[in-house]
Amino acid sequence: MPLSLLNFSLVEAPVTMKEALPILERDDYCCRYCGLDGRASFENALMMTVDFVVPRARKGKKTPDNLVACCKPCNAIKGTKMYSNIDEAKAHVLAVREKLREGWEARTARPKAKSMAAAAKA
Repeated sequence: MPLSLLNFSLVEAPVTMKEALPILERDDYCCRYCGLDGRASFENALMMTVDFVVPRARKGKKTPDNLVACCKPCNAIKGTKMYSNIDEAKAHVLAVREKLREGWEARTARPKAKSMAAAAKA
């Protein structure tokens, strides 16, 4: 159970493992926003969760039609925003991911390594 930071007590998880597994299986363990394949590697599997299309904060229900497989980064990007449908949410999440990627690449880019042949000639 997650820990409430307000009073440091255990609180019920939004979606139990018993409720999440059918959703993950239905969506083939792939993020409905970015397409991350949760079956491709153990690290990807650790990133998978279930998202409320209509967030709980906006009175979204815990029903199969309101739950989708989602990776944790996409879940964080989507947050509690409301969208008219899953495609609109996906477009927003992908646009934000691309902006974040561009910023990350601009700050962390390394010069391209020389090929072995070019290095041998030098």
